Amino acid sequence: MIKVSETAKQKVIQLMQEDGFNAATDYIRVGVKSGGCSGLSYDLKFDKTQQEGDKVFEDNGVKIIVDKKSFLYLIGTTLEYSGGLNGTGFVFNNPNANRTCGCGESFSL
Repeated sequence: MIKVSETAKQKVIQLMQEDGFNAATDYIRVGVKSGGCSGLSYDLKFDKTQQEGDKVFEDNGVKIIVDKKSFLYLIGTTLEYSGGLNGTGFVFNNPNANRTCGCGESFSL
């Protein structure tokens, strides 16, 4: 399961509306891909459809899709949004990550 903080929920809904998506029916797709300074990086985008093998969750009113491979890396992760002085953007609090880079966009297990 992937959790969504209240601040992330508000930002997701705002960005979905700006991009022509509907938070009530569409999804946020969360994934992991090779790359970044620590070996793996997070991938986040909006999607209207599920693919075969996708895991589907809903937390805090946000529908989330994760592909089967990425799910193994993301179990227990909380999606948060930071708007502070150190930068703005989505932050993945991933309990499975042993090491993260300084920017927080990549990790290793």
